[in-house]
Amino acid sequence: MSKEIPLRHRDMFIQIGIAIAVLRKIRGMSQEQLAEKADISSSLMSMIEAPNMAHNFTLETFFSIADALDVEPADLLTSAIFPDKVINKSKKTEK
Repeated sequence: MSKEIPLRHRDMFIQIGIAIAVLRKIRGMSQEQLAEKADISSSLMSMIEAPNMAHNFTLETFFSIADALDVEPADLLTSAIFPDKVINKSKKTEK
């Protein structure tokens, strides 16, 4: 069972989850693909992205998601609108 999120942090967790979901869709990835690339469960990915739920997750998970999206963690934290440098960053070629 995860620790309850204090009310003062609730909106930030929701904002981060929405930012992750938006950038994931821009990158053309499904939740399952992102979860696999970030090495987390699909159910955790779904909970993080749920738009009206604040789900507590670790910094390790956050950094893994940022790496999987090929974005700086700070950009996810400060994103109300993604700058062009984030949106237009080319997808890494998988070999």
